[in-house]
Amino acid sequence: MAGNNRKRNVTIISVCSLILVAMVVAVAITMKGKDSDNNGQDVTTSQKAIESICQTTRYQHTCVESLESSAEGSSDPKELIQKSFQVTMEKIKEAIENSTMLQKLEKDPRAKLALENCQKLAWQAVNDLNRTHIKFESFEFNDLSHWIADLKIWLSGAITYQETCLDGFEKTTGETEEKMKRALNSSMELTSNALYMITEISSVFTSLNAGSSSRRRRLLFDEAPVLGHGNELLPDWVDMRRRRLLAAKEIKPDIVVAKDGSGKYKTINEALKNIPSNRNQTYVLHIKQGIYNEKVEFTSSMTNLMVIGDGPTKTRITGNQNFKDGTPTYLTATAAVMGDYFIAKDIGFENSAGPEKHQAVALRVAADKSIFYNCHIDGYQDTLCVHTYRQFYRDCVIRGTIDFVFGDGAAVFQNCTLAVRKPLKEQHCIVTAQGRTDARQPTGLVFQNCSIVADSSYNEVKGEVKTYLGRPWKEYSRTIIMESSIDDLIQPEGWVEWNKTFALNTLFYTEFNNRGSGSSKKERVKWQGVKELQINRVQRFTASQFLDGDAWIPSTGIPYTPGFFLSPPQQDTSVEYSPVDDEEYKDLGSVDPVAAPVAAPVAAPAESPRESSAEAPTTELVVVEAPQSESPVNSPAESPEESPAADSEEYQTDTQAPSPAESPAGEVWLNTSDESDGSS
Repeated sequence: MAGNNRKRNVTIISVCSLILVAMVVAVAITMKGKDSDNNGQDVTTSQKAIESICQTTRYQHTCVESLESSAEGSSDPKELIQKSFQVTMEKIKEAIENSTMLQKLEKDPRAKLALENCQKLAWQAVNDLNRTHIKFESFEFNDLSHWIADLKIWLSGAITYQETCLDGFEKTTGETEEKMKRALNSSMELTSNALYMITEISSVFTSLNAGSSSRRRRLLFDEAPVLGHGNELLPDWVDMRRRRLLAAKEIKPDIVVAKDGSGKYKTINEALKNIPSNRNQTYVLHIKQGIYNEKVEFTSSMTNLMVIGDGPTKTRITGNQNFKDGTPTYLTATAAVMGDYFIAKDIGFENSAGPEKHQAVALRVAADKSIFYNCHIDGYQDTLCVHTYRQFYRDCVIRGTIDFVFGDGAAVFQNCTLAVRKPLKEQHCIVTAQGRTDARQPTGLVFQNCSIVADSSYNEVKGEVKTYLGRPWKEYSRTIIMESSIDDLIQPEGWVEWNKTFALNTLFYTEFNNRGSGSSKKERVKWQGVKELQINRVQRFTASQFLDGDAWIPSTGIPYTPGFFLSPPQQDTSVEYSPVDDEEYKDLGSVDPVAAPVAAPVAAPAESPRESSAEAPTTELVVVEAPQSESPVNSPAESPEESPAADSEEYQTDTQAPSPAESPAGEVWLNTSDESDGSS
């Protein structure tokens, strides 16, 4: 047995060192640089290696052209893939230079702001490619599944940042948008190609794993054990202090913000100036009860930050920036979270601009492995932007009207309430607008054991307003609603178009084992992209598989269910299940369901959801204050004015304004008024 193990390890290491095209390149190198008689040209081993690698990509010509100019004669697939990362970064930097020049010439204020935003987003894309390059260099054989998951999600982030740059030109004048599209065209194609290359690596290992014994599969692909089980090490980022903090009944913060002066700072932004950068240990910020009228950004350098309030209706961060008044949607966020391993607990985020102001984000999240527990997120259109990376939401309440959960992160919502609010006259409501642009992106929105309900304000117009589960913002939009309660405010057809036939064949929507008066699928739309899935195909969207969640969520102590909440129903032989698409299992590297069937389900759903054994204690955590120094005399000491939209439990605002519905980007689709301005 030991000999077999050694042979298998040697095989896998060999595959890894050659990466992706080892056998194809092996055939090519037998030529040993032999002259080709075809048109008198030399066909080198480097060219063969490049062609072999690029055959797996979406934009093959761009791939070949970029590597031929940078390969320096290399035929090592691993080196060539690393070269592809480097070339892509250089192309993005060229686009940044172009945007700088365009900004100097631009007259349209909205376009000028979009260009400024593009520069920041492009640098974020460069950062993602850079950390992908570094991690690829340091291959982690003993942590293979997590290694691949990280590479995929970061490359996906680089794609999303570039796409978001272009989204910012909505409602701009002139040719700037087209010029920026041309500037980013090569880098966007190359970033997609890099994701395809990593996906093929994942497929190679998945194929090897599928044919192995269950014991060997555990070593290669199974998730890391829950804290306290097994002998494997927890991820490096899970520091001992974080474990103690969330396991304890009392938490001692590092810094306290309080409007009444009882903390070190009276405003959040003043406190953030003193947050240590790039920490490997958890830093706790306690924001005491109060309405904080501030625009807050938890930057990418604020890693391992835990923000705790006194309750989601007591500690609230509010703002009112919006698209109608000239701010790009991305920049309207009241709070933006960009530091990896972020945790928010017992806090509220709000954009109080109101429905008449169109897109107005309350919370934007681009923090990998971030967690939001017992938070309220309130707005109207575009309330929550799950921008990119892996995100987990538990026991949260999200309120809005149109596309109020949108973005291109990999996000799982468990035990959350999605409350639909009263829209403007002649508007209809849509819960989700997922923004996946590439079939290989491991992203999507997953709602599990959630409730989709009407807010109290919506009841005034119930029967007059149509509400849908979602619509496809981007070409490969993906949304999964499972084991959830759907009320009768949802239209029988369930989903609605974005713009006529756009993305109806390429989107990926599915509903599984839901309940409630709006959950019937009998009259659902029959688009090609709306899937009917067997249990084993739905299972990959549970948190442990979709987010690689077992590796980072249980150790925080946040309640977490890794698999299904309910015992899945028996497979219905009368149901015509959707065929498996060639791309369906590429993005997550899952084993083909035929090769890896799940155990037979029980006959009937459980009476109540089953919680994970990794759940945190039910005892409420208490924040114990550390001594805080007085606020500096010259610090912003004046308390900001309280938000008018947070004066009640329901956070009602005046909704009587005659403005058309708009979405993150695109065109108005549901408004029948002649006042439509053509934007969505």
